[in-house]
Amino acid sequence: MAATRTGWDEMGAKSFSLMDEKARCAVQRAIIGFEKDEENHWVARLECGHGQHVRHDPPWTVREWVTTEEGRASRLGVKLDCKKCEEPGQG
Repeated sequence: MAATRTGWDEMGAKSFSLMDEKARCAVQRAIIGFEKDEENHWVARLECGHGQHVRHDPPWTVREWVTTEEGRASRLGVKLDCKKCEEPGQG
């Protein structure tokens, strides 16, 4: 199974895609808000109630938008793959 470089995702991070069954069956949920976790990292609150980290951690993950209130507000409504909703019995 090969990974293919796809460029930048809608969240402003470098994106790589694995063309496998799991990638085609991703469960996407809209961002409805943001909060910080106990380690002071930003977490996107998704419409399903789950959270997903959206770190700005250059050079590995570049999401400079997460560092400002305006940047975070601009991402409200953007859909992310919810890893927890993909788990059996979730959703």
